[in-house]
Order: sequence, then structure tokens, then C-alpha cells
Amino acid sequence: MNYNILLIEDDPEISEMLKNYLITENYDITCAFDGLDACLKFDAAAFDLVLLDLMIPKRSGMEVMRYIRKNSFVPIIIISAKDTESDKALGLGLGADDYITKPFSVVEVLARIKATLRRTMQYDTAVMAEPAALTVGDLSLNLSDYTLTKRGEAVELTAKEFEILKLFLQNPKRVYTKEQIYSLVWNDVWFGDENAVNVHISRLRNKIEDDSRNPKYILTVWGIGYKLGELS
Repeated sequence: MNYNILLIEDDPEISEMLKNYLITENYDITCAFDGLDACLKFDAAAFDLVLLDLMIPKRSGMEVMRYIRKNSFVPIIIISAKDTESDKALGLGLGADDYITKPFSVVEVLARIKATLRRTMQYDTAVMAEPAALTVGDLSLNLSDYTLTKRGEAVELTAKEFEILKLFLQNPKRVYTKEQIYSLVWNDVWFGDENAVNVHISRLRNKIEDDSRNPKYILTVWGIGYKLGELS
């Protein structure tokens, strides 16, 4: 099976180098050199993975990632010269699956691609064995089409919000620390920055709770983390 990768990189030399190397590894590569073209090409074909530079013209890499995450759970690997911990936390918090800093080796990029696709395949296989939906209280999380309904009404979730809620619904008795949530949902090393988890929990509560200030679905366990409320 040849995986189809969308490579979004505005530097022609880097784009050509990655494209040529990945083609020799039997990947099908579609190149985009700016954010607008990237969105158009993403909509025009089905991709198994996206390689995304953040500093691209016409539409920034972060904007492109938000656009993709509105409608797709496709794996995204950021490749960027921005190498601060805050840049990484922001990128991963917005839905990236991995983050590679420039300069990089093509061997490292290939290894990260293989690892990300392997995790995706394992996840998809596990999903096939799961029940079609997880239900608690007025919420029903459909694992087949990645949708959430509350009292029969659709609730729009981002990819990370979906995964956080799914984590709690699959393990209703367990208390998760912020580090555990980040590790399991973001599939990355915890840098000690709580902001990504806190922001996603807050947004998720605003969408699913009747009163986000007095939550009943996602409860805070002070000094530890979060757990699912005891609902039938």
C-alpha cells in the first residue's frame, strides 16, 4: 500500500528534497507551497498524512491546521524552524500529532512518518473492535463517525476534544492527571505546560455541560486531575 502524503512547504529546495526521498520510500507525494493552495489540495484528494511547515505565505500553517482539523482527523506532522517549547505546545495543542524542528534529517522525518502512521493503523484497528457509541447521561459519542449528540442535538467537537471525552467515557472510574491526558491524547512527551490540557477541558465543558461552572460530566479532582462524573 502506498500512502498519500500532502507536503506543505514553501522552500522549493526543502520540498524537492523531501519529495524525492519519500518517493524512493514508496510514498505518493503532493506538494503545496502556500496555505491557500494547501487547503485547496487537501479538499481535492484523500491523504493519509500531512507534513506542514508553519511559516508559509497566503495562509499560515496554524490556519491550515485549524482548517484541516475542522473536518478531518488525518495525522499532521509539523516541520518548523520555530523550536521553542511554547511553539511546540501550541502546535500540538491545536491538533498536530508530531513536531519536527528545522534543521532536520530526512531519515528522522521518515521515522516520524512511519511511527505516526503505525499509531494511526493501531488506533483504527482498535476502533473497529469498539462499540459503535459510548453513552453517559444525555451524551452519546459515536465512534464510527466521530460525532457527539446531546439530547439528540449535534455538538461540534475538535479532534482533541473528541479524544479527551472518549478517554473519560471509556474509563469512567479512573482519575487522570493532566500529564496522563496529554500523553494519551497528544501522543507526546509532557513538557509541564498545563495550558493545552486546561484550555481543551474548558472548551469541552462549555460544549457539553449545562453549566460549565458546575460541571457534572468532567469533574475536577483537586490536586490530581480530572474524572468522569458518576452519571447513568
